[in-house]
Amino acid sequence: MPNPEFTPSARSRRRPAKSLILVCLLTGACATTPGDDRLARQDPLEGVNRAIWGFNRTVDKVALKPVTQAYRTVTPVAARRGATNVLTNVDEPFSFINALLQGKIGQAARTFARFAINTTIGVGGLADHASGMGLKAQDEDFGQTLGVWGVNAGPYVVLPIFGPSTLRDSVGFGVELLADPYRVALREKSGLSFAEQMGVATYEAIDLRSQLIDSGADTVLDTSADSYATARSAYLQYQAAQIRDGEGVVDEEEPTIDEEEFAPIADETPQSADETNPASPEL
Repeated sequence: MPNPEFTPSARSRRRPAKSLILVCLLTGACATTPGDDRLARQDPLEGVNRAIWGFNRTVDKVALKPVTQAYRTVTPVAARRGATNVLTNVDEPFSFINALLQGKIGQAARTFARFAINTTIGVGGLADHASGMGLKAQDEDFGQTLGVWGVNAGPYVVLPIFGPSTLRDSVGFGVELLADPYRVALREKSGLSFAEQMGVATYEAIDLRSQLIDSGADTVLDTSADSYATARSAYLQYQAAQIRDGEGVVDEEEPTIDEEEFAPIADETPQSADETNPASPEL
């Protein structure tokens, strides 16, 4: 689900002189701390990353954001919320697999229960009844799994279109594309043509961009003295918190991201009944 700004991004993937470095990055063999992200925070690829960041911001400004704003204009809030719920629901099986790989048996059980409840009484995930039952969503991806296993983050990278990432998370995303049950089913069992599958991916990007608008992330970036540094810090703190289940370690050398800055921006226009009720649509 690509997004050129904050979200965990598409992730990428050598020569004798660099082989030891690559071993350290991918296996954590040279790490002093499990899942060490110091190289990412040092940002050795900053020059290239900033150029790609500027490109991504331009693509967002001229294409993705305008399309997303048009989508928000013509699509009722309840319909957008239902679509977001469905996309969250189809991610649950891969989160379940990664929770198991990380040894989080309790979390895996809750994720399985969420998927079962929302797929059945939630009509394919349109309604998030599981959250109302106290089963909150907790995303687990393979990049996080590698971090839990002690794999170093490697250098921070900004990928074209897909945005902030690290070498570790790029590898994790590649595994996701190949092994995520939802992606496999979409690719091999859905009967959709390649163009239709790209249409689904485009909608996922629009939905994710819409959620960023709701979060107030645009305001944070647009008012930041250095949007690149702000996004880098937010991404690395988010990933650290995810790996440590909400107990991310904030680096004193990085600017701290105040969670209140990302609170949804109040809309001064009158809201409909749907907009004032954040609960999932009941079906």
